[in-house]
Amino acid sequence: MSDILRELLCVSERAANIARACRQQEALFQLLIEEKKEGEKNKKFTIDFKTLADVLVQEVIKQNMENKFPGLGNKVFGEESNEFTNDLGEKVILRLCPTEEETVQLLSKVLNGNKLASEALAKVVHQDVAYTDPTLDSIEINIPQDTLGIWVDPIDSTYQYIKGSADIKSNQGIFPSGLQCVTILIGVYDLQTGVPLMGVINQPFVSQDSNTLRWKGQCYWGLSYKGTNVYSLQSSVSKRNARAAPSQATRNTSADVESSHRFSAVISTSEKESIKAALTRICGDGIFRAAGAGYKSLCVVQGLVDIYIFSEDTTFKWDSCAAHAILRAMGGGMVDFKECLERNPEPGLDWPQLVYHVQNDGATGVDRWANKGGLIAYRSRKQLETFLSLLIQNLAPADPHV
Repeated sequence: MSDILRELLCVSERAANIARACRQQEALFQLLIEEKKEGEKNKKFTIDFKTLADVLVQEVIKQNMENKFPGLGNKVFGEESNEFTNDLGEKVILRLCPTEEETVQLLSKVLNGNKLASEALAKVVHQDVAYTDPTLDSIEINIPQDTLGIWVDPIDSTYQYIKGSADIKSNQGIFPSGLQCVTILIGVYDLQTGVPLMGVINQPFVSQDSNTLRWKGQCYWGLSYKGTNVYSLQSSVSKRNARAAPSQATRNTSADVESSHRFSAVISTSEKESIKAALTRICGDGIFRAAGAGYKSLCVVQGLVDIYIFSEDTTFKWDSCAAHAILRAMGGGMVDFKECLERNPEPGLDWPQLVYHVQNDGATGVDRWANKGGLIAYRSRKQLETFLSLLIQNLAPADPHV
């Protein structure tokens, strides 16, 4: 099973190379934007974009998984359509061709004959990437391949990717916006139960060389299956202790910690005022705003905050599955926000974890896979219980349906 996880890490790095290549040349990047059709738009934004980079990443992941594990490519799901329309009105189905030359020809159709751009992209798409991690070699777990589904968000926080801000300053390690908020998300789940099993978060834009202006990234992964929990943390810095976390993969022990400290949380800039007010009473100045559902979840994985909370219904299964799997491996998880408020369960009872195999009844388009009740991501069950108790106490009685 480490073979599948290793391949997911490899394709995530190949995807990161595509994302970085498209950002390297501004003239090239301007060619890669195509507005989404009405049915594909995320209602959170008035204008949403589909980039060629997005679709390329998704198709590369699908094709590579199919090549290595026949049948698995058909179980890779995501939000992007691989259909483009060029200036001549031709509809082109984008896919990864067997050879670089064939991919160049196909990309040329999408890019209206721009051969230079097509050649540059095809070269990156077909570039071999290796990923080594001794811990993966030590994992001996047999998860039947036919039980696995994969959710992919090829480039999460597309707006930040398009905007391309490279000079945003962090607030105690957390970036409110900018390229650092861009993530590539790959989450593996059980098709029967919807439980997340493996997750990969690749952050393509972590640091930029001041001389070459080239970006370096880093990758996080986790596996949680039948009592085996393994995860990696690379150069993550805790907001509270400002120490680098272990760079090697760590076998999970109890993640519960004492909850006597003041909580910290990361939220969306669009969060409801009632939630913000309650969080202010709970967290004080420990509230951070950041772009990208994947990045906010990563802030919890890294230990930069205790909680990521989002009360709206505009995140999707591809946004949450990868981080959810990693957090499960760490002893945490991701729960349905509204169900938690409605149930208000006693300590020790099961919390309503998000699942990834069931569509929302009566929904159409991307809303079929929305996290309709919102979400809370956390690293420690004990912290979650204490946090929810405080949140329920601090939410105004006049807002029972937040």
